[in-house]
Amino acid sequence: MRLVHPWPPLYDQASKVLILGTFPSPKSRQMGFPYGHPQNIFWRTLATLLGQPPPARQVATVKQFALDNGIALWDVLHACDIDGAADASIKKPEANLFAPILAETNITAIFTTGKTATNLFNKLCAAEAGMTATYLPSTSPANRVTQMKVSFLEQWRLVAKALQKGQMPVRL
Repeated sequence: MRLVHPWPPLYDQASKVLILGTFPSPKSRQMGFPYGHPQNIFWRTLATLLGQPPPARQVATVKQFALDNGIALWDVLHACDIDGAADASIKKPEANLFAPILAETNITAIFTTGKTATNLFNKLCAAEAGMTATYLPSTSPANRVTQMKVSFLEQWRLVAKALQKGQMPVRL
């Protein structure tokens, strides 16, 4: 089924990093915010890395949490054919545009959650954005085995490091 992304990017001028999923899951679309599935550990992972309590799972609260911490959020795809939440089922991907966001912010790093998001961004969006994306393991409930590994949090620590250091962008 062809779906179009349901919401605009979340960012402000103070955003330092951009975190992208592939496309919102049915549960996230129902909840009205990124990583909205109750079993998705995205918000808990970020809170742990930032030394803060996780935000309440409400639209306004999670958005404010992201912005207060210099984090911009969106997804790689504007539209696609997808079955449920399975990235492996994606067909006819249509990418979002990122150069306008990058021009209005202080974003110095782009992170993608999951291999599909990383591959699609670097294939479809990197040239337009002028930056490549760094892979992070997915926080989806479907990725529980990877999340149990020590390397999961180590890879996610790259977000906290980028926020603290204001690292230089990886430009093409």
